[in-house]
Amino acid sequence: MLIDRQDSYDEEGRDQRLFSVRVLVSLLILSLLLMALGVRLFTLQVGAHEHFTTLSENNRLRIEPVPPTRGLIFDRNGVLLAENRPAYQLEVTVEQAGDLDELLGRLSALVELSPLEIERFRGSVGQRRPFQPVLLKANLDDEAVARIAVARPELPGVEIQARPVRHYPLGEDFAHVVGYVGRINERDLQRLDARNYAGTSHTGKTGVERYYENILHGNTGHKQVEVNAEGRVIRELSAVPPVPGQDLTLSIDVELQRAARDALAPHDGAVVMLDPATGEVLALVSKPGFDPNPFVNGISHQAFDALQSDPHEPLFNRALSGQYPPGSTLKPLVGLAGLEEEVTTAERRMFATGYFQLPGHGRRYRDWKRGGHGWVDLSRAIAVSADVYFYDLGHKLGIDRMAPMLGAFGIGSRVGIDATGERPGILPSREWKRSVQNLPWFPGETVITAIGQGYLLATPLQLADVASTLANRGQRVQPRLLRAIRDGSSGETVTQPVRHLAPVIARDAHWDAIHEAMIESVHARHGTAWGSIGSDPPTGYRIAGKTGTAQVFSLAPDQEYEEEELNRLLWDHALFLAYAPADLPEIAVAVLVEHGGSGGRVAAPIAREVIDFYLSSRGQVAAAGEGS
Repeated sequence: MLIDRQDSYDEEGRDQRLFSVRVLVSLLILSLLLMALGVRLFTLQVGAHEHFTTLSENNRLRIEPVPPTRGLIFDRNGVLLAENRPAYQLEVTVEQAGDLDELLGRLSALVELSPLEIERFRGSVGQRRPFQPVLLKANLDDEAVARIAVARPELPGVEIQARPVRHYPLGEDFAHVVGYVGRINERDLQRLDARNYAGTSHTGKTGVERYYENILHGNTGHKQVEVNAEGRVIRELSAVPPVPGQDLTLSIDVELQRAARDALAPHDGAVVMLDPATGEVLALVSKPGFDPNPFVNGISHQAFDALQSDPHEPLFNRALSGQYPPGSTLKPLVGLAGLEEEVTTAERRMFATGYFQLPGHGRRYRDWKRGGHGWVDLSRAIAVSADVYFYDLGHKLGIDRMAPMLGAFGIGSRVGIDATGERPGILPSREWKRSVQNLPWFPGETVITAIGQGYLLATPLQLADVASTLANRGQRVQPRLLRAIRDGSSGETVTQPVRHLAPVIARDAHWDAIHEAMIESVHARHGTAWGSIGSDPPTGYRIAGKTGTAQVFSLAPDQEYEEEELNRLLWDHALFLAYAPADLPEIAVAVLVEHGGSGGRVAAPIAREVIDFYLSSRGQVAAAGEGS
């Protein structure tokens, strides 16, 4: 029993010692934890005091961007082409919204949200800065605004804001000139200054809106606001106002633009009218057009697909992007090259049969007139558009002497107009063909280039520039749409300067010869435009012009072009370039009618109509139809 008692005492001692050890270890661990907690508290409250004070202040104060008002766009007479209309729009601050899917579900019950609007909203969420509202739906009506306002306490992060929305009051008439704005996407962010576009949801996409984006947009301001725990603004503490965009005055004349569109109806095509003295674009029509307003806040997929699949291609800017064979409209340039290179003279005559053959070749290059034109000199060859004369002249010149003259007039190069989408056309040469096709140049290609066919392509804008250069006897003036910039704050207006390009150098006698030939083309009985203009000449002035017909498909050597037997889409394009009054030019014009068939029969009357309208509106001549 004594042994058992001793063992019991020993066990109790061991338990007590073990308990003491455990208590000491626990106290040590607790002390270490308390020390760690103390160090952490010291770090947070003392070491990182300034950092967390700033974060706390930012939870109470916030810097918000204030987007500028976009500049307006006017025509030369002050007619509004692009304006800002106030409209309510639905915006969401994602950081305050909580469950985004749930919020969108609630909003869908209050206002109609299309799948496209939701898709664009989700796409914009990843592009914005923190706490920057994201546009969900634009152009809310009063009823929708009222429903959302009533439910607003249950819609965290949702705001209804009155914002200016871009609107184009003249719609289709100026879609290809002014262009349109659209919502900023990822591709836009790569070219835009993100800081200056904070709070801005739209940017220029096409036309003048895109080209002059930096001037129209302005500079973003900012304001410091105090917010509550839910992130809603309580008050504004300070503000730096935005600098509004500047207003643009274009050289376009609304009434002339409409007259040109009306004259072009019912055809598809383009009309470009320039002031030869300044290069100002007075009218730039591409028909058909489209309404740019649906693009501002996102056109539906269905509507966009309908525009893209339309066989008339309303989205295609024919005036700047359309590249067409210029046909016989370039014969005056080839004639000028022949005179300058002393390959021909104004007096030289040749007998123009119905076809031309290169020496040693069997292929016949036919004239548009089956029986030929008989004896012609340069002036008559231009007036009657004798293909055989220019086949022969082109062969004697060669492409190496012909191409530089065409290039001097701007063929094959962008004229540098202040709009988007301009294409350069094609000026063929030995070097061009070798670089593009890795093939040599053949003599037959020179022959057809001399009548504006083959590889040669030009835009209607380039042809109007050619007409302007002919009117100026070689002085080239860069075409431009912008006439003046007006600062909305100061009211100061800055008129844009005239910009001269490298001139076309030729002797005065040679300019005289080409000038008289173009007048003859319109006003002489044998001229290709006499039937539509010269037979009923305008009152008080003359027109210098040149018709052209551009083939849509190639004919076999033994094949005849029978327009009435062809599908309309295979008809030739009709062209006409002109300047007037011929003796003191004030306007240069190029007309392209797609599948119009004949330049003299279809394109020339359109030019006559718009020239009459322009000059009569200036009180210089009697209105069309009032002449003798």
